[in-house]
Amino acid sequence: MTTVPCRVRSSDGVTLAVAESGSPDAPTVVAIHGYPDNRHVWDGVVDQLADRFHVVTYDVRGCGDSDKPGARGAYRMTLLTDDLLAVLDAVSPREPVHLLAHDWGSIQAWPALSDPRFAGRIASYTSISGPSLDHAGAWLRAAHRHPVASLRQLAHSGYIGLFQLPGLPETIVRSGALDRAIALSARSTHSRLAARPASVRTDADRVNGLSLYRANMLPRLASPKPVRVDVPVQVIVADKDAFVTPALAAQAPAPWVDDLTVRTVSGGHWVVSERPDVIARLTAEFAERGAAAQIRARAGRFGGKLVVITGGARGIGRATALRFAHEGANVVVADIDDVAAKQVIDELHGLGVDAWSEHLDVSDAAQWEAFTATVRKQHGVPDVVVNNAGIGMGGAFLGTSADDWDKILGVNVWSVIHGCRLFAAQQVERGQGGHIVNIASAAAFAPSLVYPAYATTKAAVLMLTECLTPELAPEGIGVTAVCPGFINTDISRSTIHVGVDEQTARQRTEHQVASYQRRGYGPEKVAEQIVAAVAAGRPLAVITPEAKLFRALDRFAPRLQRRIAALDLNKIGRPR
Repeated sequence: MTTVPCRVRSSDGVTLAVAESGSPDAPTVVAIHGYPDNRHVWDGVVDQLADRFHVVTYDVRGCGDSDKPGARGAYRMTLLTDDLLAVLDAVSPREPVHLLAHDWGSIQAWPALSDPRFAGRIASYTSISGPSLDHAGAWLRAAHRHPVASLRQLAHSGYIGLFQLPGLPETIVRSGALDRAIALSARSTHSRLAARPASVRTDADRVNGLSLYRANMLPRLASPKPVRVDVPVQVIVADKDAFVTPALAAQAPAPWVDDLTVRTVSGGHWVVSERPDVIARLTAEFAERGAAAQIRARAGRFGGKLVVITGGARGIGRATALRFAHEGANVVVADIDDVAAKQVIDELHGLGVDAWSEHLDVSDAAQWEAFTATVRKQHGVPDVVVNNAGIGMGGAFLGTSADDWDKILGVNVWSVIHGCRLFAAQQVERGQGGHIVNIASAAAFAPSLVYPAYATTKAAVLMLTECLTPELAPEGIGVTAVCPGFINTDISRSTIHVGVDEQTARQRTEHQVASYQRRGYGPEKVAEQIVAAVAAGRPLAVITPEAKLFRALDRFAPRLQRRIAALDLNKIGRPR
């Protein structure tokens, strides 16, 4: 990163330290840091952007290498806005810039969006963890509409009252307690910041920045005067932010911004240091109006999200694809049956969403590698992955051959492993969270002499999901195991019955089909539960009364569960 330093004089004579990176002929991104940082908090982001943009950072007055006025009045919002105008006049006097700001840098950038002096000067604005004080004040005054969210935000904002006190905050920050609190917050939220060195800060950064709170916070919150903003705005919401809750970040600007895009990332308040690659990518996308312009949400809980479903051509997979589409999601259907998959795609198009089909033998590791790479290249990283593909297998354990085990393990277990491994890696790298759904079964906690191979594979899927849940949670990725009971789908017809002759196998299939039809619980009901579980972030969804009964017996009466399983000896014959 090649950096060219310079100094810029503001309206009241304060000089600001400014650094420029990248080509001056490229589009300009101006990044404004927050408290208690200086411009170096952006170094990782600058490294990522400088090959495509002219990137400008500067030390806010009182911080870093900029002048440090002592009077509280020298930190009023009007002067901070003048500082930004002076920087723009110096680094990009003729072309509009893309603003990028974090924390107090973001708070002080909001007034510029509606200031007539900046008309035509700002092409886009990306805000991180710093709402407009006018928007926040209006949102809090409407607390009756969102009382729980408002109370939660007030609890997160207790430090603001502390910062208004004379003397004490200065003593606290000079003692190093502020940095220790930041590190503690990072550890408590499993933030990546806990494993990263703190950005370079000085006592001047920590102490002088307190004047930002004292000169601006309470007057603007108490008497908000929000105005409409016609500049395109991207709000990046950090899901583990200890100071700005997702509700405030996403909801406060919505009534006042004509062109608003909200993106959620996995990270804490200092996500700009934790995940500079993610912040740089989202900033570039929004500045170039490419991928960001495409994620404008449709109506529905999953509007504009991308959902990938394996085994999506029939049964629970097809019903889940349709349910997500009803909620506004775009869908990739993966299946080995290309004809049936194409029919589902036609249904999804009829619902007004984008949908694509991909051929996939879920037992083939090489096909998985190619499939996940294709999805990422052509459609992006999926927000939700549903590992649904599976087969049924009946027959006694001693009648199940090694080839039978290879077949069912390949489809029911290895496919889930491949789907979780490859797509979770993409979601972690993207840094915006996501969700993975693994379809297990009530058989996962119901020992069976009739379906031992099937029950074993589904128990493996359940345990894999339970292991992944705590591992992926710090990345903002939810994992859900879905355990349905007896569902009337094609699996009752396609189940393989091993270790018996053709006539016996056919009789067992006929009996199973009739039983499932009498049960009458269709895949559409399962799909509703899957979507609800993802929306709520539940790690386990036990569906149908019999599945809940099996779960209860497994937890509280395992001996009785085994005795019930032993009753099936008459169906399979005693081993010899």
